[in-house]
Amino acid sequence: MHARITAAALIVLSLVSCAPPSDSVMAVVPPGPVNAPAVTRPVSVVPPAGWHAVLVAGDNSSPAFDNGIETLRDRLSTMGVRSIRSLSADPSHLRGSALSSSTNVRDAIAGEGGEACLAYITSHGEQRGFFLRPDRRIFTPASLDHALVAGCGAAPTVVVVSACHSGTFINEQTRRPNRIIMAAAAIDRTSFGCGANDDYTYYDQCLLQTIDTVATWRELALGTRACVERLERQLGIGPRDESRPQLFIGEAVANLRLPGR
Repeated sequence: MHARITAAALIVLSLVSCAPPSDSVMAVVPPGPVNAPAVTRPVSVVPPAGWHAVLVAGDNSSPAFDNGIETLRDRLSTMGVRSIRSLSADPSHLRGSALSSSTNVRDAIAGEGGEACLAYITSHGEQRGFFLRPDRRIFTPASLDHALVAGCGAAPTVVVVSACHSGTFINEQTRRPNRIIMAAAAIDRTSFGCGANDDYTYYDQCLLQTIDTVATWRELALGTRACVERLERQLGIGPRDESRPQLFIGEAVANLRLPGR
């Protein structure tokens, strides 16, 4: 029911930042160091059937998170992706999948496989990582890197973290030649659109609005960032508060195309 995105719908989003609850939560600690995957040769095209996607809504305090992954799931399906696993913090949105607890998220990403991987997480976040409400834990960059190495190895891998402070997921450990990492905000910035009345987060809304108009992940990332910047200006968010989405593109996936494009 959320498949059609319009520019007018952007204006109704509220200025609610995507930060986790203020009460203390524990961080997920990876089980130990892992070896870096071998450097891959440059890859630009992976058949849609070769993509494996894990979509995570980490919190149910706003419908925006589940709306984002449900619409993205539908969009990926129309692009030919068949292996899609969704995890939700809301039992009513599971659709036969699992709760987005730290263990389930780690296991889903670590078990991805395929010729190419997509891990898409939308939730609240802080500078330690993104928030998972089912077990009230923060999933850290180290934990995500560990799961990605286990599940995707050297395969082309796209990671999208749509949360406050999500630039923390772009660091020396996570930057690998086979990865594209898109983050909704700089490490010291919040992102917006996570309120109880929001249909989508700003970043998710802009990505869904852009995905049908571009051919590569680079174009999607840059188009999404430009959309977020326009939206924040329209709503009067000044330079001191703007989210400043971040992007890393590894050399082996510099020209990686979207599924079916």
